[in-house]
Amino acid sequence: MQTNEAVKYSAGPFQAVVEKCDGCDRIIEENSTRYCTTYVNPAAKWRLGICNFATHAKPEIKVVKVRINPLKAAKRASSSRRG
Repeated sequence: MQTNEAVKYSAGPFQAVVEKCDGCDRIIEENSTRYCTTYVNPAAKWRLGICNFATHAKPEIKVVKVRINPLKAAKRASSSRRG
């Protein structure tokens, strides 16, 4: 293989992108079929959740609200003032 030769996605093991890949910046089109430039099998990246290569999707960050016991908080605050 020559170094100046362009990658032919349709001739290799690359598989077409899935519907969840729509909007990603890593997609190219060759012979009217769309391929991912980063991953050979895009469907496998979406199987367990979000694709880590996706430029159009962000993971959801879950905020867990922690309840603090007011008595313990008061004790901690008073002990830090003494010392």
